[in-house]
Amino acid sequence: AAVKFCEWLSAMTGKFYRLPTEAEWEYACRAGSNEAYSFGSDSNELENYAWYVENSNEKYHQVGRKEPNSWGLHDMHGNVSEWTLDQYIPTAYKKREKGNTKNPYEVPTETYPRAVRGGSWMDKPNHLRSSSRRPSSKKWKRQDPQIPKSPWWHTDAQFLGFRVVRPLETPSIETLAPILISLINS
Repeated sequence: AAVKFCEWLSAMTGKFYRLPTEAEWEYACRAGSNEAYSFGSDSNELENYAWYVENSNEKYHQVGRKEPNSWGLHDMHGNVSEWTLDQYIPTAYKKREKGNTKNPYEVPTETYPRAVRGGSWMDKPNHLRSSSRRPSSKKWKRQDPQIPKSPWWHTDAQFLGFRVVRPLETPSIETLAPILISLINS
């Protein structure tokens, strides 16, 4: 549904929108920081930046009620976890060669699992770290009453949302083709 929203938004505006890759998401979350969180490594400071298990009252909240990171982006830690374009591969970061990490992208080959970032209102501080990642799951559709189950509706993932990006330059069709093919096949 997030990808379809991006397609709709692109069609309505004439500008190209998509989900961020995992690398883009983490880069935006960190906002230049190399610490555990965009604001440093002290999880006691999360109260100022994030909705999470200790302060969320068991629900998500309106965006922008907590402090932004140093680039002005709100809710990068907590509130809702966010979809990315990437296939979730547990060892993806470990297997990359040093120096070959310029916006890496794991092209999806299957519907599950996909990479989800940011942590949510129901997570503990360690799941809100800038580097924390989670795989999506078929279980997030367990209560879907439709037969067959909807490819869009994740009834059991009320902690999940998305953020869109718009590249400065619209990518060429050669660049987009592998992404579009993987989205069509998922």
